[in-house]
Amino acid sequence: MKLIIENDAGTAATAAAQLIAEEIGTHDTPVLGLATGRTMEGIYARLAQAHEQGTLDFSCVTSFNLDEYVGLSAEDPRSYHYYMQDHLFRFVNIDLHRTHLPDGAATDLDAECAAYEAQIARSGGIDLQLLGIGDTGHIGFNEPPSSFDTRTRCVELDEATREQNAAMFGGDPNAVPHEALTMGVGTILDARRLLLVATGPAKAGIVAKALEGPITPEVSASAIRLHKNYVIILDEASAAELSPATLAHAQRNA
Repeated sequence: MKLIIENDAGTAATAAAQLIAEEIGTHDTPVLGLATGRTMEGIYARLAQAHEQGTLDFSCVTSFNLDEYVGLSAEDPRSYHYYMQDHLFRFVNIDLHRTHLPDGAATDLDAECAAYEAQIARSGGIDLQLLGIGDTGHIGFNEPPSSFDTRTRCVELDEATREQNAAMFGGDPNAVPHEALTMGVGTILDARRLLLVATGPAKAGIVAKALEGPITPEVSASAIRLHKNYVIILDEASAAELSPATLAHAQRNA
């Protein structure tokens, strides 16, 4: 594990964006796994800025997003398709034909999930998978319990997750779709490199549980500790409940 602790959410976002930019620069045709949520917005803003400044080229990048709500079309402002356009894709020179998200409006969800797995395989697999961590300890929408060999599938969202994501739905958890399509834990672990980013005091408890508790399907983020090549970027607030032993091995840029 490489653990990096930055001073605040802004510097954590900068560090994550730099790592992603470096990954893009090391491949002729880089394949990125992308995530959504408030933590990612600062990262994408910095990537867009680097592109605007002429230091980052997305023209050969292929992307696969982790998840999408069931029942929302790509044009719905609450969808992750819309989120990615709004926060990254429209600001960079990525070929939209190379961007992929699960289709939550598909008539056959099982077929859509199988097709998504096949698309990832045809791309040669994901070079770097960006991850956040949810309040239930999930990566993607892999709610507890999620077996570590799961593939892209339809899942039922936990009540805590719908409460966490209610802001995009007028603050009403009941308006959040009850289901989503998500890469499975096994799909995520197939990526050649993982980057998990968490910021803010609200994430401190679940970060400590994921990094120091049992490796268990009850906390799907704990599965990243089974990976051979992963980086975790935190700010001081989200690292606040880690043990002295863990902190002793961290790279602190505060």
